[in-house]
Amino acid sequence: MKAAVLNNINQNLEIENLIQESPKENEVKVKINFAGVCASDAHIMDGSATLPKPVVLGHEGSGTIVEVGSNVRNLKPGDRVIMSFVSNCGHCFHCRTGIPNLCSENLRIGSKLFDDTFRLKKQNNQEVYQMGKIGLFAEYSVCPSQACYPIPKEISLETAALIGCCATTGIGAIINHQNVKTGMSFAIFGCGGVGISAIQGAKLLNASKIIAVDIDDEKLEFTKKFGSTHTINAATESPIKKILEITFGNGVDMALDTFGSSGTSENALESIRRGGYAVIVGLANEGEKIQVDAVSLVRKQLNLTGSYYGTTSSHETFRTIVNACRNNQLDLNSIVTKKFPLEKINIAFNELNSGAITGRGLIEF
Repeated sequence: MKAAVLNNINQNLEIENLIQESPKENEVKVKINFAGVCASDAHIMDGSATLPKPVVLGHEGSGTIVEVGSNVRNLKPGDRVIMSFVSNCGHCFHCRTGIPNLCSENLRIGSKLFDDTFRLKKQNNQEVYQMGKIGLFAEYSVCPSQACYPIPKEISLETAALIGCCATTGIGAIINHQNVKTGMSFAIFGCGGVGISAIQGAKLLNASKIIAVDIDDEKLEFTKKFGSTHTINAATESPIKKILEITFGNGVDMALDTFGSSGTSENALESIRRGGYAVIVGLANEGEKIQVDAVSLVRKQLNLTGSYYGTTSSHETFRTIVNACRNNQLDLNSIVTKKFPLEKINIAFNELNSGAITGRGLIEF
């Protein structure tokens, strides 16, 4: 089986022929159809986030079930599925209390399967990790059955791929927030795949204002197609000053940092009204800190939270997004602007890192 393997940081992914075991109990084998080109993979490639190596990256995608292991009852060969990069165990504290996206057992086991072993190895028998227990930059994935969410025929595999990460992360951060209300005003910092998805999530709630903030005019123009009402280029004007101007000096009800950096997170916090909500969605570099004005936090009664993978069960957010797509309330297909074969995956990431991809790029198998 061909896969793109990260052997060392700051090096290209290498296309290798790997040996893949058959699925074991509660596991399935999936033929990968599409995998997203996401900054979370790029962070691991450049060392700003860490995973053990060698590893097959790829955590956003879709595929078709080709084989099921023992005790798998909800999936069968031929099922088309969204892939989740958090396979919840169902019995830890977080799973029992309704936040399986934070599953402790999934975190503990990391990039191996739930029995703490591997399904991939090199020709020399060196074992290979799988990002999120799925590792989608490969022709096939043997993974936990919990990673797979079957989709109806009306949903394309391209749309399904985006639901696997950027759509769920961006839309879920808004619609699953415990204090969200219809008609709120939003500022979205960062206009990549997650940011555009968040814009569509705000539109689902009939937001009064959806302010897109980025440093790329082409990406800002692209957001208008998905529902942004205002755009701000933070490279040429102060986003805080402009947001206050747009909101008559109040600030927005909710701001999301979908990019992930100390600067964008601090801007999100500064842009909200008294009693407003700043939600950090994008992943900054490991160890990066943000500065918070402790006095303003109290006197303005500000709310600063994080949102991981849509804030709650990924499968429940998948269900909501799938239904919205069936009702033509979301346009995820149009977020995809470029497709690459597996053999050109390093070109895809070079374009992502240089800002040459507007929207989302996909690896197409």
